[in-house]
Amino acid sequence: MVRAILTKPFVGDLGLLLLRVFTGALLIHHGYEKLANIDNFADAFVRPLHLPFPILLSYVAAFSEIVGSWLLITGLLTRFGALAVAGTISVAIYHAIITAGFNIYLLELLGLYFAAAVAILAVGPGCFSIDELVSRRFEPDLEFTSESLEQLLKRTPSLSDVPAAR
Repeated sequence: MVRAILTKPFVGDLGLLLLRVFTGALLIHHGYEKLANIDNFADAFVRPLHLPFPILLSYVAAFSEIVGSWLLITGLLTRFGALAVAGTISVAIYHAIITAGFNIYLLELLGLYFAAAVAILAVGPGCFSIDELVSRRFEPDLEFTSESLEQLLKRTPSLSDVPAAR
């Protein structure tokens, strides 16, 4: 038990859990606010970018924030949720730069949401997630430990073990 705690990145997985839950919980209300007045959001944020189908794209933005946030919070299909959030936030960053320039007060929160989503997308959900439970259920032998790495290295011949070619 002590070895498992000392050799596994327990604190890193706990950090990923906190990052996922806080990012999702703090971002989800933005999606619900968009749905509350979708025409206002389309007029203020989508139409200034001259994108086609502003109402449809407003719904896409709202649902990607809501569904993506729930996926982050639960840890189910986490990378898809992070991708949805990162995509929506990247458009929001583009909108902020186009309309207000490099205004740090507009960009700081968007940058934090974007960085959190990209970090989760790159690293994955961690072991405290539904994704981990599903992967353990369907691939129980998939767990990669330091012991299996040591066994693999012992079986692999080193360069000094290979006979020299003549």
